Amino acid sequence: MNRVQGDARAIEILLVEDNPGDVRLTQEALREAKVRNTLNVAWDGVEALTYLRKEGAYASVARPDLILLDLNLPRKDGREVLAEIKSDPALKRIPVVVLTTSQAEQDIVRAYDLHVNCYVTKPVDLDQFVHVVKSIEDFWLAIVKLPPE
Repeated sequence: MNRVQGDARAIEILLVEDNPGDVRLTQEALREAKVRNTLNVAWDGVEALTYLRKEGAYASVARPDLILLDLNLPRKDGREVLAEIKSDPALKRIPVVVLTTSQAEQDIVRAYDLHVNCYVTKPVDLDQFVHVVKSIEDFWLAIVKLPPE
């Protein structure tokens, strides 16, 4: 669903990231953006899929409007997570943005083959990282019309 600042409900974002520093940077960038959001973090691929399938402790969580997915994750990597999301009829419409340090052509090609919505390389510079996260949020949550649940 398209959400703008005046909407009553905050944007639900699931960040799948194992690096605490990148989680903090993403939180900071989203805080600086003026769109209301709820950021939930899954620290590995197994936890991400448990969250998305609303299993166990995640039975009552809200469905994310957007997933920010790192590729290099413990227990189940981002490529496997992406493949499972996009092959699941209940999850496949949720936009997935790969946000990773990998610039490898094979990772980019494989992500698009698995139907990622976009692939963004994390900048090393703090200011650039904040800019990238803000741009992702602006595009996916203010400009794009998302499908209903």
